[in-house]
Amino acid sequence: MSAPDGKEWLAYYQRFAYFSTDTVRDGCHPWVFEHEARAGKAIVLCHGLTDSPYFLMAIARHFHTNLGYDVYLPLLHGHGLKDPKGMEGVELEEWKANIGFAVETAAGRAEFVSVGGLSTGGTLSFYTACTNSKVTGDLYLFSAALDLAGGPMGLIGEMKERILRTFLADLLDSQKPLIGCNPYRYDRMDMDGARELARLIKETDGLLEDFDAKTPFPKRVFAAHSESDKTADINGIRNLQEKTPSERFTAYFIPMAVEVSHASLVLEEPIFAADSTEGEKPLEKANPKFAEMMAAISEFEKKLGR
Repeated sequence: MSAPDGKEWLAYYQRFAYFSTDTVRDGCHPWVFEHEARAGKAIVLCHGLTDSPYFLMAIARHFHTNLGYDVYLPLLHGHGLKDPKGMEGVELEEWKANIGFAVETAAGRAEFVSVGGLSTGGTLSFYTACTNSKVTGDLYLFSAALDLAGGPMGLIGEMKERILRTFLADLLDSQKPLIGCNPYRYDRMDMDGARELARLIKETDGLLEDFDAKTPFPKRVFAAHSESDKTADINGIRNLQEKTPSERFTAYFIPMAVEVSHASLVLEEPIFAADSTEGEKPLEKANPKFAEMMAAISEFEKKLGR
């Protein structure tokens, strides 16, 4: 997938010295899409756990080219590296700093700043929308991991979250290499990163509890999710929907029968192994409803008069 109107975000490396053009894998770099003149509106799009900004490129181009946004795609601490060292030392506070810097940069050029993201990036975006006053716009969630999926009423997902917040996460971790055949993400879920996600979910659970019918969630929300998602529980999104006035919440839920997986939701094109041959099956399928989902975002924008 090409990004002709975007560029590698070099200022990001100056802010976060643990990243550089040399240490980050090809295709996994932080990216920025800016108009020559100030666009007036910008969005920060944050990737998910184990993957990279590449996954959000097609959505970034839609916001930039079709909706007139400047777009910023940060790379989260511990991700996208040629030598990830098992993600040892990965920190939630650095993830917050990563997205915070992107919001700060966006706010320097645009009065109207929105946030959004895939999976963990969606959870971070929700957290940032609640805590950062420079987020003056909307919230866009794609397979957002507000809860982990699993079991009746999400009980197994809740157990996963609790286990990941304990020392048992280290015992469950694999020693297999993180880098494999996927050029744009690590090949397995690292327990160090998963533990930080569980910590983040606990924090966002606390934030969600502050909202109710009398004090609803104040942002406009566009939330896309697949009913067949086996990673992020759709009930986390429905919980936020219940706490947001209906006129401010647009849900784009893909039916179970379409069989769109967690990360595939954001893909306009499939992802193949780096050494794949013609006719080989993709590692990540494209979302057959991608164009329809982008049209729904455009309609959401139109409703807001932007």
